[in-house]
Amino acid sequence: MSVTQITLLWADITEDKILINNMFPSDNGSDLGVLFFCLFFPLQEEGIVKEIDISHHVKEGFEKADPSQFELLKVLGQGSYGKVFLVRKIKGSDAGQLYAMKVLKKATLKVRDRVRSKMERDILAEVNHPFIVKLHYAFQTEGKLYLILDFLRGGDLFTRLSKEVMFTEEDVKFYLAELALALDHLHGLGIIYRDLKPENILLDEEGHIKITDFGLSKEAIDHDKRAYSFCGTIEYMAPEVVNRRGHTQSADWWSFGVLMFEMLTGSLPFQGKDRKETMALILKAKLGMPQFLSIEAQSLLRALFKRNPSNRLGAGFDGVEEIKRHPFFVTIDWNKLYRKEIKPPFKPAVGRPEDTFHFDPEFTSRTPTDSPGVPPSANAHHLFRGFSFVASNLVQEPAQQDVHKISVHPIVQQLHGNNIHFTDGYEIKEDIGVGSYSVCKRCVHKATETEFAVKIIDKSKRDPSEEIEILLRYGQHPNIITLKDVYDDGKFVYLVMELMRGGELLDRILRQKCFSEREASAVLCTITRTVDYLHSQGVVHRDLKPSNILYMDESGNPDSIRICDFGFAKQLRAENGLLMTPCYTANFVAPEVLKRQGYDAACDIWSLGILLYTMLAGFTPFANGPDDTPEEILARIGSGKYALTGGNWDSVSDTAKDIVSKMLHVDPHQRLTAVQVLRHPWIVNREYLSQNQLSRQDVHLVKGAMAATYFALNRAPQAPRLEPVLSSNLAQRRGMKRLTSTRL
Repeated sequence: MSVTQITLLWADITEDKILINNMFPSDNGSDLGVLFFCLFFPLQEEGIVKEIDISHHVKEGFEKADPSQFELLKVLGQGSYGKVFLVRKIKGSDAGQLYAMKVLKKATLKVRDRVRSKMERDILAEVNHPFIVKLHYAFQTEGKLYLILDFLRGGDLFTRLSKEVMFTEEDVKFYLAELALALDHLHGLGIIYRDLKPENILLDEEGHIKITDFGLSKEAIDHDKRAYSFCGTIEYMAPEVVNRRGHTQSADWWSFGVLMFEMLTGSLPFQGKDRKETMALILKAKLGMPQFLSIEAQSLLRALFKRNPSNRLGAGFDGVEEIKRHPFFVTIDWNKLYRKEIKPPFKPAVGRPEDTFHFDPEFTSRTPTDSPGVPPSANAHHLFRGFSFVASNLVQEPAQQDVHKISVHPIVQQLHGNNIHFTDGYEIKEDIGVGSYSVCKRCVHKATETEFAVKIIDKSKRDPSEEIEILLRYGQHPNIITLKDVYDDGKFVYLVMELMRGGELLDRILRQKCFSEREASAVLCTITRTVDYLHSQGVVHRDLKPSNILYMDESGNPDSIRICDFGFAKQLRAENGLLMTPCYTANFVAPEVLKRQGYDAACDIWSLGILLYTMLAGFTPFANGPDDTPEEILARIGSGKYALTGGNWDSVSDTAKDIVSKMLHVDPHQRLTAVQVLRHPWIVNREYLSQNQLSRQDVHLVKGAMAATYFALNRAPQAPRLEPVLSSNLAQRRGMKRLTSTRL
């Protein structure tokens, strides 16, 4: 049938006919309208036809959806066939949930004249897997088709890793293992994925993968379960796809090998100067095997790069079990992996759920309106793809930029471009706190009248990049302050954050009528858990004085405690400025770097020891009052001597004295770690601690002594030296050369 004939068919299909002719019983006995189309659109530069399966679908256990049930928040992308929006469900039992809503205009789509049954063709509706993007709803109006999908904020795996983190073969193994489980699930449904490539492997906010874009996925339809379409991305195509002799699910395992090779080496195994040469290399070329790869990795690659698909690993009767049994994956616990019980090597820097820090500002700055009459973006082929829209750095800044653009922080570029100033959206109120490099003020969001705190940083005195990135990456922890918005006027950066209505921790404790040893244990436990989380991620705060620990509200509940002000915080980085996975850190980081990181972590624990001592004793350990000189305070700190007798110390437990002495040990190597603090009997056996009130000195005297202590320690503070985060390919990041090669 010609394209013209197919186009005309659409005009003959009305919504009424669709709903009448395509009713199928659902599992619960109710009727569910199901309609399947195969949509075609040409890639002009390649002449390839892509196929997308679309279905009417209702999320299991939920009512039928329609456009009125979704609030449009932001435009995430736009293509020649429609737009993608960030939406919030405002009706139904999942009200408040964020989704990506892809809206396709029927007038621009051409449909195949075959309506397929639910069990045979509804790929996305049938797929329910932890590592595959989920279709939640699909519905239509007279002029449009709507797909409601997972909103994934972590970006695509390769884009984020290549720019942000150093990783190892062990880390690659984690991602490949999750990918293998996803492919096996599709294969079990009779689906050939056919478009496995870096952009289609996404990260959720925790760092687990999800594969997306089923535009080229196909269920085998001939008698020998082969497909014959020439489609996909050339460099990742299996030989049998290139020569068009028919391919099976085994083609996906070749692409799996290409991805593995690229992740481990930073280059593609078969890539010519043009499409024709690339195809020739895939069909005939010998592959050089880099010798820096482990024996197990080389063995797996050889088993995947078999040009005869029937000999390829994964193509046999046992399918994915052949791959799971390979020595390369010997350390993987597949059951734990499926349940997401294995911690990913890398956590993307993402904000709160409604934030879109990693979307193109060309789209996110627009007013979201569900209208099909907007010309397609020039970047549509990059942004409008598949069945999901992803918070990723897909759109790079042009090489030539205006001078004033260079001075604006890239996160702010993505959020606001260069046209929106902080005072356009917020009204600045009174000071909350003043520091050497910044001032913190209360502010009010004009549109919603919501109160926030804004930290205004002088860029000439401190680079805020590290602080912003740490808050984005780790601010979702319940006891770390949340970054809500970022502005940059070239001279100052404005960090909009939660307003801490409960005030400083020490203020509240010292003014509390009854504060006991048991309550002190609960407070320290909450703070130490948060510090342990940061330390486990390679982050040291380095400024954990009590004034940077605040309460979110007036409840006084330990759960409302927030660690604030990450201006001195540091993320462990490699020499080129990139982050490192824990595995990379353990294997490749110089001992002196780890020693420095350990020292900084020990300083965090020492600061918590100061806080604990003050909570229990009612006064500070090394300063008697605000008038003590820095020299006197530093001499006392250096001696490591402080009182553990008299006053409150005569009534607190021996375990309290033990944990204080071990947190304030003068030798940082002998000081407790955060993990050891959490395992200490004084924390673990809290229910046995006294609930008697602890006495304390005058609040102003204690706070003055505490301020004097930290003034002595920070008399000549130096801004942390931040290395630039370099964009480089994987081979450069690994710092390795391709050594002499062996042949397959």
